[in-house]
Amino acid sequence: METLRYGILSTSSIAPRFIAAVREEGSFEVSALSSRSLEKAEEKALAWGVPKAYGSHVELLEDKAVDIVYISAVNSAHYKWAKAALLAGKHVICEKPCTTTEVQTRELFALAKEKGLFLMEAQKMLFLPAVLAVKEAIDSGKLGKIRMAEFNHSFYGSYNNWMYDEAAGGGPLLSSGIFVIELLQFLFDCDVAEITGICTKYPGTNVEAQYALSGRMENGVLFSMKNSTMAIMKNSACIYGEEGSLELPEYWKARKVIFSDEEQEFPCDHELVYEVRHIAECFRKGLTESPVVTGEFSARAIRTLESVKDNW
Repeated sequence: METLRYGILSTSSIAPRFIAAVREEGSFEVSALSSRSLEKAEEKALAWGVPKAYGSHVELLEDKAVDIVYISAVNSAHYKWAKAALLAGKHVICEKPCTTTEVQTRELFALAKEKGLFLMEAQKMLFLPAVLAVKEAIDSGKLGKIRMAEFNHSFYGSYNNWMYDEAAGGGPLLSSGIFVIELLQFLFDCDVAEITGICTKYPGTNVEAQYALSGRMENGVLFSMKNSTMAIMKNSACIYGEEGSLELPEYWKARKVIFSDEEQEFPCDHELVYEVRHIAECFRKGLTESPVVTGEFSARAIRTLESVKDNW
């Protein structure tokens, strides 16, 4: 496989971690990055060792030395720039959530298929060894029939100012709730059948600050998911079966699985490297869609979150 070159669209906080993972994996190069100002782009390019810097995303998409665009802009900008990249003939890796609506997600994957380009929602969690160990435990029947699951996550919303901005796709549901829905889909090989719940909104905004949701998967597993930017919670997922249970601390970046009879450690320097390895393998096989994070998988997940917001 020829060495393909990444262009990093947006200098967000996750961008340097993705760059580090690309370099650790070794199959691709990072040739350029873009920001909304040239000054910011040049500053980050120097800090992250990226050869070229652009003060506009359009310039990045026009660069013939960029084969794949990694998009890590604010949530509401994913659709716009993913579509622009595909129209420019670039393969696309788009941070989760792929877009903010099912319609947009399906449109992007249809466009990628039409143009013969690779498109994938970047969902690092599904490739982590710890998560794969949980999947194996469930599939093998180690815990017996799974009956319930619960997910708790908290963080300070101030880590990104746009977290409070509805127009930017702010709020923990899109940024963190997508982890839970896609993890449930992955672990149980089915979709959410029903979901309901409530939220607290930031004062003077229509953006949720915390929420408590409950639902049922198509296979009958009941689940709860809570997220807060206002309270400190124990950040973990718990899976309960008829014959045992497990805990997955910090499930979105898990390094450990705690079974009732043992604890398994899965240390790594860059949790995004497993996702990057998967992407590289897809390209080696000539695929235009991941067999794990398919367009259908991403569309169904965002559809579930849309239904939650509609009910709110």
